[in-house]
Order: sequence, then C-alpha cells, then structure tokens
Amino acid sequence: MANSPSALKRVRQADKRNAHNASRRSMMRTYLKRVVKAIATGDKALATEAYNQSVPVLDRAARTGLIHMNKAARYKSRLNAQIKALA
Repeated sequence: MANSPSALKRVRQADKRNAHNASRRSMMRTYLKRVVKAIATGDKALATEAYNQSVPVLDRAARTGLIHMNKAARYKSRLNAQIKALA
C-alpha cells in the first residue's frame, strides 16, 4: 500500500482515470455493437448510418490514447468492408 503523499495522490489519479477510461471504452463498444447489429440485419442504410456515427467515436478514442490508432483504423476498415459487401 502506498504511504507517501505523492504515492497516495497517484493512486487517486489512477482511479479517476480508470473510471473515465472505462466509461469511454464502454461507449465505444456500444457504438461498435450498433454497427455489427445493423450489418447482421442486412439493412445497408441502417448499417451505414450506424457506421457514420461510430467513426468519430473511434477517432476520439484513438486520439486520446484509449486505443491505438491502428486499432481504430482496423475497426473502421473491417466494418466498412462488411457494409460494402451487403447487397
């Protein structure tokens, strides 16, 4: 357990950041699930709309360091490919 004042402060900061990042990660995953569900229904218009809403969320998560830039790009690329494959 941390005993020094600076170590106690770092513990408080880590808890605060962890809660903030957990919320952001949950929001990001929710947007991704919306796109996946829309693709599963086969509705291209709905999937495109959900995808367009999820792109800024992914970009923001990558820009703030929540996920890696390449991971965001991979998500966007794969989802977009699945949407284009819809009839």
